[in-house]
Amino acid sequence: MAAELLVIDLSAPAFATANLIRQACTEYGCFYIVNHGVEEELVDRVLEQSKQFFSLPLDEKMKLLNKEHRSYTPLYTENLSPYPGSIGDLKESFYLGNPEQTSLSKWPSEELLPFWRPTMEAYISKALSAGRRLISLIALALNLDEDYFEKIGAMDGLEAYIRLLRYPGELGHSKEERFGVKAHSDYGMITLLVTDGVRGLQVCKEQFKEPQIWEDVLPLKGAFFVNIGDMIERSALHRVMLTGQERYSLAFFVDPNPDFIVECLESCCCEACPKRFSPIRSGDYLKEKTKFKYGTS
Repeated sequence: MAAELLVIDLSAPAFATANLIRQACTEYGCFYIVNHGVEEELVDRVLEQSKQFFSLPLDEKMKLLNKEHRSYTPLYTENLSPYPGSIGDLKESFYLGNPEQTSLSKWPSEELLPFWRPTMEAYISKALSAGRRLISLIALALNLDEDYFEKIGAMDGLEAYIRLLRYPGELGHSKEERFGVKAHSDYGMITLLVTDGVRGLQVCKEQFKEPQIWEDVLPLKGAFFVNIGDMIERSALHRVMLTGQERYSLAFFVDPNPDFIVECLESCCCEACPKRFSPIRSGDYLKEKTKFKYGTS
């Protein structure tokens, strides 16, 4: 069963677009966006560069091993739904932070991949512009001023990074190994996702309903799949199922600055619907979730 997600045109009038975003977040917590300003040709180049990196010998990739949750992460390293006896997620990835904000990212050798860094930097710049535009529309969807998140400081030192993902085609023998990524929510403000067209992503519309019903997210050419993260609302569950076909995707995460205090908006709570979560620093929340993902205390 395919999820019936709204397709939202970022070039349409802001008020109408904001209303659609509000509807999408109420129904699913995720949606597609089109006319977002990131050219398909650039997306194709990033996917191609990603494939070239993941096709390198393992010893070359291990030279760029994860540091401070940046750069290369091998198969089974992360576990987004850890429980006793569970194995890590069957994927490998590469994290890159915005080069204007962090020096933690490692870059592949120019001798091996001469076009890699300029391609990734161009993509980060374009995707960040799309993310900023979307966040302003989310503010309107919350009946706030378009620049609300800028005025309260959430956008000062905004953190953004791209995550290149590869899911192998082999399914393995264990039932659990069919999960490229187990069920989870995203931690930050928003995630912009694009894939190579291979299916596998699923969302759960009502995560507290038993049994959970999972729906396929169909690839939509030229569109980003957008997932609202925990910093905006406690977001929708999603996962990636392996299909027997190798799969590549690009996830672009946008988070508030680490010192920003995240708390329930006054317009989103009342006596009948009180605040459910205590205020927390963005950086503290992300560290807590990241430690959980890597199985550390």
